[in-house]
Amino acid sequence: MTGCLYTVVAPSGAGKSSLVDALLLKEPGLALSISTTTRAARPGEVSGREYFFVSRAEFEARIARGEFLEYAEVYGNLYGTSKKWIEDTREQGRDVVLEIDWQGARNVRKLFPEMAYIYILPPSIDVLRERLVKRGKDPAEVIERRLAAVNEDLEHAPEADYVIINSEFDAAVSDLQAIVRAVRLTAKRQLSQHAALFASVRAAQ
Repeated sequence: MTGCLYTVVAPSGAGKSSLVDALLLKEPGLALSISTTTRAARPGEVSGREYFFVSRAEFEARIARGEFLEYAEVYGNLYGTSKKWIEDTREQGRDVVLEIDWQGARNVRKLFPEMAYIYILPPSIDVLRERLVKRGKDPAEVIERRLAAVNEDLEHAPEADYVIINSEFDAAVSDLQAIVRAVRLTAKRQLSQHAALFASVRAAQ
């Protein structure tokens, strides 16, 4: 059976990556899609682990070849998701998680309307600012630019199927895991996955 597809979206600094990392430890059957980006690698990041880091010219060549399921420009950098990798992984029966922005999620839903769209929100803008400063990855002007974009990001939260407020990390991880398990147990998937069982029940009536 084709694997489930989950997209996790959040404003920068809301804790999306940390939550997904914790989810993967609890649900080892999930496969994390690794995006391709033109952003420069940060200290400690490795190509093929956090992202596939490529030049803008290479990224644009891949767009021309139709290799991306979705792509978008965010804060001056391009990000894209490999269409073939996702299709192949799901056909193997594995569930796939995408960490993307709202633009990407909108594009993915056009192709895969069955996807589960999960939005992560911080408890407040002040907490978000504090987290961005504390993580020490970006200069002050980049932090302010990210915060300025938050209002637009939040306008798209109602497009999601599920919203998690990341005020307490462990509770947010539990919420995320609950969504993953609930999607796996929808009637449509259970009826398909256990067709023989339901057929035997009908035959016995």
